[in-house]
Amino acid sequence: MTQSPQQPPQPVQPQPQPQPYGQPPYGQPQYGQDPYAAQKPYPAPYAPGPGQQPAPYGQPYPQPTPQASQEPRRYHVHHSYIWLGSLQVGVAMFFVMLVSGFSGFVGALAEGERIGGDLPILLLVIAIAMGSLVLIIGVVALIQWLSYKHLYYELGAEEFNLFSGIFNKKRVHVPYQRIQSVDQRASLLQRVFGVCTVSIDTAGGSSNKAVTVPYVQKAQAEQLRAELFARKQYAAAVQGGMEPQEAALAVAAASGVVLPQADAAAQAVAAGAQAPRNVLDAPAEIWTDVRGVFGGSAVDTGQVTYEYGLSNKELVFTGLSNNTAFALIVIGLLGGAAQIAGQVAPLVAGRFDPFVGQLVSVGSQLFGGNLIAAGAVLLLAVMAVVWLFSIIGTCLSFGGFRACRRDNRIEVEHGLLQHRFQGVSVDRVQSVIVKQSFIRRLLGYCELSLGKIDAMAESSDEQQKSLSPGLVVHPFVKMDRVPEILAGLVPEFADVPVQSTPVAPVALRRALIRRGILQGSGFWLAVLIAVGQVCANAFVPLDAGGTTMLFYLNTGAFIGYALCIVLFVLDIVGAVLWFRGSGFAYNERFMQVSNGGFARETVSFPRKKIQFGFAKTNPFQRRARTATVNARTAAGVGGTTIRLIDVCEEDARSWLDWLKPRGNVVE
Repeated sequence: MTQSPQQPPQPVQPQPQPQPYGQPPYGQPQYGQDPYAAQKPYPAPYAPGPGQQPAPYGQPYPQPTPQASQEPRRYHVHHSYIWLGSLQVGVAMFFVMLVSGFSGFVGALAEGERIGGDLPILLLVIAIAMGSLVLIIGVVALIQWLSYKHLYYELGAEEFNLFSGIFNKKRVHVPYQRIQSVDQRASLLQRVFGVCTVSIDTAGGSSNKAVTVPYVQKAQAEQLRAELFARKQYAAAVQGGMEPQEAALAVAAASGVVLPQADAAAQAVAAGAQAPRNVLDAPAEIWTDVRGVFGGSAVDTGQVTYEYGLSNKELVFTGLSNNTAFALIVIGLLGGAAQIAGQVAPLVAGRFDPFVGQLVSVGSQLFGGNLIAAGAVLLLAVMAVVWLFSIIGTCLSFGGFRACRRDNRIEVEHGLLQHRFQGVSVDRVQSVIVKQSFIRRLLGYCELSLGKIDAMAESSDEQQKSLSPGLVVHPFVKMDRVPEILAGLVPEFADVPVQSTPVAPVALRRALIRRGILQGSGFWLAVLIAVGQVCANAFVPLDAGGTTMLFYLNTGAFIGYALCIVLFVLDIVGAVLWFRGSGFAYNERFMQVSNGGFARETVSFPRKKIQFGFAKTNPFQRRARTATVNARTAAGVGGTTIRLIDVCEEDARSWLDWLKPRGNVVE
């Protein structure tokens, strides 16, 4: 019997293994990982192949192919840049035209004109105005479309490039190693449509302007942030001597998703999930989950090791301790309303006299005929309403507050209506600032912020924001929680000095003179009132009317003197508190400066972040054997100088020796 020839064994095909939770689909590299990193000295830029067109907006960064060209791919902003930007301009112009037309209409009525005979002309004017508005919006949309065609960015091998300009072309180069932070902000309308504005800050200080990429899809912004920081880490690793392939693998491993039970660092994420929550966190999470019309899917931007939020108590106290910016806005609105009322007043003159008379009569009865008291109560009521709206606005501004440590970055985001995201690499943190106002000192709370290098903003509104004192990582926190937050958020600042050297004993006498007289508000206000009183008594004639005027002026002056005495006492108390709460300390790695008073500020900063330092004296300080120590860091837009007045001369000399390269180090 003939035996059939034996078939060669077939190779066993490997069976696909189950994909771990949180990993990308089968056969796709993790985000930030170049599948051909082993074939190139650096991760290849994402570029289209020959004849390929750039992918439309919102698509994830394409994976390179072996035949991909070396030209980086262009990434256009979202197309809402065209129609949403045009819509905002149109709405603004519509309101301008509406206010102008209404003012003219009211003015015409005030002059006694009637509408009946001029109705056709009025309709013609309205039609021309609406047609002009449509034409202007069309021109703006055309300009926006042309600008959109020429507005894009590229991720090169060594730098980020932003291209813009229709006629005058502009190209901004941002080396990856120079990137300090990648922030994003979104107005209410932008949040609805899922887009935001991305700001890339570098370590240029006041000479640098933040690179702004407008109308970026939310998912694309998150992906861009992760990509920029991954490339920055890669460039730093290669510069530090690591092999390119090894650096690429290390960066790819650092950007992977880790389960909570994987290691100790992931356990901190679970601990952070138990952080305090408040009533505005739920709507903020809904906003985040919705992500807007064009927001796209969420992108993982790194591993979180520490995270916290605000409790209801902290959120409410944050609102109670807000600034007066909202009050200024309300005053401006009241001023505009007063102008409109001035135009309307002639039309309604005399029609509400009975009502006003009855109101005055009721007010006189309630306050015993004292209309001044009634006016004061009314003013206090208006101020209370303004303060209430300011509290609500501040709470909404800090709604959904979240701060975390993600890899080597500190990130803070907040805002229920207008969302704002800020982040900074830990190596760019210049200082840790603990601020206590008078009320916060009584309650045992403070504001915790990080000093960082800020870039000059393009617009005036953003310029004011760039002058804000650092990155606020907690707006209202109890003092005994500060070490815990710093240990989780910036453990690099764990060994700041605690034993402070006070100012010189003679500083108390000098502070009383400086704060009570030279800089004293009560003293100089008393001088100003006295000069005005003397001039009034010297030049006002002593007739019947002049005598009455002098009586009121002198009475007001004596009330002013009483106010000056109160202010002078407060200045003296503030000087004593400054003397008792001010001092400085330094050890091997850090320096700390505290300036007290009714409010207190403590700044801690690394020795290596000090750009320069010096001690300064004037003739009075030399006589008292004291000096002013000054330490300059790169925090803020143009740098920040931390100073302490009236340090003992010997202590200042020792500090200068410590500050010198290879100088004396205090353990």
